[in-house]
Amino acid sequence: MSPNPIQFHAAIQDFQSARKKAAVQEILARITGKSAQLLSYDDVAEKLKLHIRTERGTKDIPLDAIVGSVGRYTDFTRTFLPRRVEDRERWARVKAAMEEGLGLPPIEVYKVGEAYFVIDGNHRVSIARQEGFSSIQARVIEVRTNISLTPQTRHEDLIVKAEYADFLDATRIMDSRPNVDLSVSACCQYEKLMDQILVSQYLLQEEGKQDVSLQDAAANWYDIIYIPLAETIRDRGLLRWFPDRTITDLYLWISENRSALEKELGWEIQSDIAATDLILERNVQSEPGSWRKARTSSRYTDHLFNDILVPLSGDEASWTSLDQAIIVAQHENARIHGLHIVDSKEKMGSPAALAVQTQFNQRCIDASVDGKLVIESGDITKKISERATMTDLITLKIEHPPRGGLSTITSPFRAIITNSPSPVLGVPGSATEFKRTLLAYDGSPLAKEALFVATYFAEMWQTELIVYTALDGSKVKADVQAYVRRYLDIHEVEAEYIVAEQGAMDQLKHTIEEHKVDLVIMGSYGVSMLRRVFVGSALDYMLRESQVPIFICR
Repeated sequence: MSPNPIQFHAAIQDFQSARKKAAVQEILARITGKSAQLLSYDDVAEKLKLHIRTERGTKDIPLDAIVGSVGRYTDFTRTFLPRRVEDRERWARVKAAMEEGLGLPPIEVYKVGEAYFVIDGNHRVSIARQEGFSSIQARVIEVRTNISLTPQTRHEDLIVKAEYADFLDATRIMDSRPNVDLSVSACCQYEKLMDQILVSQYLLQEEGKQDVSLQDAAANWYDIIYIPLAETIRDRGLLRWFPDRTITDLYLWISENRSALEKELGWEIQSDIAATDLILERNVQSEPGSWRKARTSSRYTDHLFNDILVPLSGDEASWTSLDQAIIVAQHENARIHGLHIVDSKEKMGSPAALAVQTQFNQRCIDASVDGKLVIESGDITKKISERATMTDLITLKIEHPPRGGLSTITSPFRAIITNSPSPVLGVPGSATEFKRTLLAYDGSPLAKEALFVATYFAEMWQTELIVYTALDGSKVKADVQAYVRRYLDIHEVEAEYIVAEQGAMDQLKHTIEEHKVDLVIMGSYGVSMLRRVFVGSALDYMLRESQVPIFICR
C-alpha cells in the first residue's frame, strides 16, 4: 500500500533535515575526538566473547539505551540519525506509515548488559528518536556477559572491555568468585593484574611443591592480595577523590605507588598504609582526628599499630626507644622501621652507621620481631616527618624537649610532633609494659583522640586506666567527665577518675608517681604558639618532667 503523498513528502523533508544533523554531529565528533558511530554487535560479540542467548519476550525498552546494530551500524549515527542518502525512500515510507497509525511490528534487539543492539527495525528506531519518543516496543534476546556494558559505552571503551574479557577467560576467576568486579577505565591494565597473579602462582607452587592452576592462583590473589586493599579503598572513601576511576584503577595505582615508595625508602610498606599516603597527598590528614578516622573501620579486626618508626641516633640512650618499640610490636604483631640519619651521603656507608644498622637488626632478631633499619642523610626532623606518613606510630627518645620561652619554637622534638601525621610515643627513660595508663583529658578535640587510644589500650592490652581531668569551672568539669564516662561505658572499660582542683601540673606529676603509672596518653599542642612561648603547655611540661613514656596524639 502506497503512503499518503503529502505525508510521504513531509517525511522526505524530515529525512533531509535529519541527514544534515547527522553531518553536523560527525563534524563535532572529529573536533571533540568522541566517536559518533554506533557499536557493531559482531565486533562486541567477538571482543566480549558473547555466546549464550535467552529469549526475554516483548517489552518496552528505552531508546537511549540502544547503542548499536547488527550489520547496519555504519548507516546511522550514535543517536540514529540517517547517514546514507540511499535510505531516503525507505526511511520516509516507514515514517509515513507510523504517522498514519499503521500497525508496525516490534523491533528485534539483542540485550548485552544494559545496552541494546538492533537486529531488525533500525529505521523505526531512527524515526522514534527524531520524534522524541523515550521508549519503543521490542522483542528482546538477552546475551549473557560478565562484562559491564552500558548505554554510555563507546567504541574506544571496547578495547578495555575486550582486555577484560580476555583476562576473565584466561583466569576463569568468575567460576569461583562470581561477583567479582575488576573493571578498569584505561587500557593495558590487565597485564599488570596478570603479572601479580603469575607471581602468586609461582609462590604457591614453591610453597606447596606442586602445580597450581592459573584459576586457583587467581582466586588466591583475589582473596589475599586484592580484596584487603580494595576494602581499604572503599572503607576510606578514596573514590570520592577520583570520581572517574574504579576501585581496580586505584588498586593498581596504589600498588605502583607502594612499589615506588618501597624502592625509595628501602622498606616494605603495608598496602593500607600506602592507601593512607594517597589521602595524605590531598591534605586530608592535616585535620585533627584524621589519623583515628583512617583506622577506626578496622579497629576490632586488626591491630592499631602495624608499622612503627624508630629513629635512632646510635647513642646508647637512644636504644631505649627501640626497646619500647619492641614491646609494642610484640603486642601488636607490628613491623619496626628503623631510621638512622647522618649529615652527609658520604657517611651513609661509614662503619659507625653500619654498626647502628647491624645492632638494630640483631636486636629485632633476638626479640623475634620483624624489623629493618635504613640509613639516610639530611635534615633529621624533615626525614622523620616524611617517613612518618607511611607508619602508624613514631617511637622516639625524648631529647631536647621544649624548655619554655623562645626555646619552644626551636625544639626539634616539638617540630617532629607538630609536623608528623602519626602519633608520637616519647620515651624519656626505660621502656615499660603499659600496665597502668593515665589519660590526661581536657575535653579538646586532641584530647578525644587520646581517649580513643586510651580505650584501645584498655580493651586490647587490658591496661588499667586512670582519667585525669583539670579544668576551671565545675560545670565544664562535670560535662567533660560525663562525656568520658559515656564513651568508656559504651566500650565496657572501667576507669579511675581523678580531678585536679589546683596546681594541675604538679598534681599530675604526683598522680603518676603515686599510682605507679607507666604510660601517659595526651593530646598534642592545642594552644597557639604565642601562648606556648609565654605561658607554656601541659605537653611541654610533661616532656620535661615525665619519667614514663608519653603517647602524644595528633
